[in-house]
Amino acid sequence: MDSTPWSAEHWRKFERRCIDDAQRTESDEDAWYILSRYARIVLRTYSTSFFIVTRFLPSVKRAQVEAVYAAVRQPDEIVDTFPLPPAEQEQQLGVWRQYYEASLAQPSTRAALTAGIPPFVAAFTRVVRDAAIPEEHYHAFLDAMLRDVRPRPFETMGALIDDYIYGSAIVVGYFLTYIYGASSPAGFDRALASARSLGIALQLTNFARDVGEDQKRGRLYVPLEVLRSVGITKPDVNEPSQQLGWMRAVQIMTEAAEEHYTDADAGLDAFHPDSRMAIHACVNVYRELNNRIGRSPHGILHRESVPFWAKFRVLPRSKYWRLPLAYLSS
Repeated sequence: MDSTPWSAEHWRKFERRCIDDAQRTESDEDAWYILSRYARIVLRTYSTSFFIVTRFLPSVKRAQVEAVYAAVRQPDEIVDTFPLPPAEQEQQLGVWRQYYEASLAQPSTRAALTAGIPPFVAAFTRVVRDAAIPEEHYHAFLDAMLRDVRPRPFETMGALIDDYIYGSAIVVGYFLTYIYGASSPAGFDRALASARSLGIALQLTNFARDVGEDQKRGRLYVPLEVLRSVGITKPDVNEPSQQLGWMRAVQIMTEAAEEHYTDADAGLDAFHPDSRMAIHACVNVYRELNNRIGRSPHGILHRESVPFWAKFRVLPRSKYWRLPLAYLSS
């Protein structure tokens, strides 16, 4: 996350403005345009890095990706930011799931809004229909968010990937793959495999960066087998005697992430040509973050980031002109 998160009240007011603006339109396309522009604000607010790399997508695909981001950001905020007891978090996620199922049954975006569906659920379900995304993938994402409400540790790297990263990141990569498209019908499975690798890599990078913040939330994403391999049996990131062990564990996580970045990059040619630049930029920016975490001299409680100049350096030079326009536009 790149900024101070919004409060639940801010989200409610933002949604209300979005709904009001969309319902004043006269066509479904105009309503979709409004929703996608509000989704862009969410992306731009919460993730500078991903906002930048999505500037290299064609406008239609970019709007769809922005809608996906808003649809995964808001449930994530329920479990990460809003000061709610676990039972209420579970209840809100359950309601959100019901909205998703109800929105899938609506004939249009405007009809979904009229039926009281939240705007970013309505926008996302349009993308699900237009891009032919399997409906069950979003359920897997919500299952992962639900698991965060009452967190428990993961024994192995395989368990972490299968029991959590699959829902929290891999299926999100699948959403995007259906939007990006493949270089050919025969290449779609390779594109999905590349997206899977990138989703795993991004999550491992985030886990390596956020061990301190995760502990405050009662979460532990570094597998227990990794911690035992560095001599840690009762994990506590604030325990001075564990600092060297934690630094090595974080390095193990970034090394595992690097392997997945390599695999993701190797499958880049499986995607449609008009999306490859954005995907490659994503790999480069987050790989830079992963490298900085792995070699950080500041200790595990320091939250690493990639300065804008460093992000700029790993982006495609032929498309630099897109970035100032992106920041000047509202």
